[in-house]
Amino acid sequence: MKKNIFVKAMCLMLSAALLCGLLAGCGGGGAQASADPNQTDFYIVGGNSPLSSGYDSNPVMIQMAETAGVEIEWDLMSDSLGERVGTLIGGNQLPDAFIAVGFSQNDINKYGNDGTFIDLTPYITPEIMPNLSKILDEHPEYRSAITMADGKIYGLPQGEVMGTAAIGADKNIPIHSIPEFSMINKTWLDELNLPVPTNLTELHDALKAFKDNDMATRSGNAAGSTIPMSTGYDQWCWGQEIFYAGFGFTNFTSDVCNDLLAHDDGTVEFVCVSDAYRDAVSYFSDWYKEGLMDLEMFSQDTSQLIAKVSQGRVGVTTWWYIDEIAGDKADDFVFLPPMYGPEGTQYAETRNVTMRSAPAVTSGHLNITSACGNPELLCRYFDQWYDPEITMQLQYGPIDVYFTGKDDAGMWKSITDDEAREKYGKSAGELKSQYQALGPILVLPEYYNNVFEMEDRAKERLEDLTEFWMPYVSSSAAYPNDVTFTAEELEVIDRYKADFTSQVSEKEGNWLKNGGPTDDEWNAYKTMLEDSCGMSRLLEVYQNAYTRYLEAQ
Repeated sequence: MKKNIFVKAMCLMLSAALLCGLLAGCGGGGAQASADPNQTDFYIVGGNSPLSSGYDSNPVMIQMAETAGVEIEWDLMSDSLGERVGTLIGGNQLPDAFIAVGFSQNDINKYGNDGTFIDLTPYITPEIMPNLSKILDEHPEYRSAITMADGKIYGLPQGEVMGTAAIGADKNIPIHSIPEFSMINKTWLDELNLPVPTNLTELHDALKAFKDNDMATRSGNAAGSTIPMSTGYDQWCWGQEIFYAGFGFTNFTSDVCNDLLAHDDGTVEFVCVSDAYRDAVSYFSDWYKEGLMDLEMFSQDTSQLIAKVSQGRVGVTTWWYIDEIAGDKADDFVFLPPMYGPEGTQYAETRNVTMRSAPAVTSGHLNITSACGNPELLCRYFDQWYDPEITMQLQYGPIDVYFTGKDDAGMWKSITDDEAREKYGKSAGELKSQYQALGPILVLPEYYNNVFEMEDRAKERLEDLTEFWMPYVSSSAAYPNDVTFTAEELEVIDRYKADFTSQVSEKEGNWLKNGGPTDDEWNAYKTMLEDSCGMSRLLEVYQNAYTRYLEAQ
């Protein structure tokens, strides 16, 4: 594949440091390819799970390629994806398609308009994509969600419509609404005769005890290797944000705009300029200074975090679920409830988890570029992803591996944890992570009624979400991912959003590491966001779009 070798060679020669900002700054204009109806090999760049064993060995992926008569070179990564994509687009060295990048609506509009992404509307037909066409005919709201203002579709739909209604709850809360659960090493607590903390003061004391007693040595680790708390910084399901609940908010990483919160009265705000935010950052900077928070939290990737936790070096962490992060040490951990604020402060009786926008049906996870010579064949290949039983296997794992057979009603049954451990030496969740594909997967609500049973782990997480975390959510309002913006509003977002979110992230990180802001620093920070980063204009755009969204419901 000479084209692929050329692309990779160019990537090595280009300076990532110079080009990583180009994803937000400009489009590449498209590396135009001549139509080639004979093209059957494709080069696709994108993201995957750090726990994935890869697509080349996935039997479902192999069979789909053979059925479509294609050969795909997957160039996937779990970290530094944004930098890589920015380098390729900025350097005008496009793959045939991008997968599981998570382009925003603004990105999709921009790269569609400048020719980087091609319009897929001509290919979404019953003849070329019968599975997807059927879904969009039956769910016109999904077609609307992926159609841009110019009437074109630049990406295939992706979404998992799973929520608490599936386990009988009166109100449907999407499973992604609270992405990170906090957890603590109960074995360590028991050895130190400490209770599970309920407020930040107690949690601080437990972390200090973990460090002072070097608890990691109990698992055979080297002296001094104990990490009281390890997370990432502002990460999807492994960040530090859940601990801000003791100050009345959680600013989970958002697909729309970080630090943007919606309220029940229909208003929105940027929490990053609130007094509670300042107090939280100042408070946790003391923890960082004491060595209670991982000094590598700003630089580590998921594989490094998983290694630390599974080796028995970590006392407190965050993740989607315990088994996935802790591995063989999973039995040592229990969920840590959202903490009350620090004793002796105005936040002492406060704990409030604010909702993250749950992923809606979006089109930023499979985007075919102008470099592709045979988009029709590639669309035929990806149409297989929308066959219900294929969707099932891409989301969870292959039949005869993850799915063990059908019940009397003809529903596929998933493997249990006990069965998975006995047969494969890992939990059902770990097995899923090994095989799960990221990309244009559309899991519809009806699939849980007529195709496959919801996995036990998902049911359990929904139960935990309902019973354990939702009681601490004072408002179920969440800024929607599928809100639409006018062309003028997108211009404002394009102009200011990247700088705004970058400045907030940089300042928060510096304050956590070096001590909270002084009065002068805090005032200068808010002035900078207003004068240089368009904070008021951004807030007006998000407010107006949200108001229109609510009025249309």
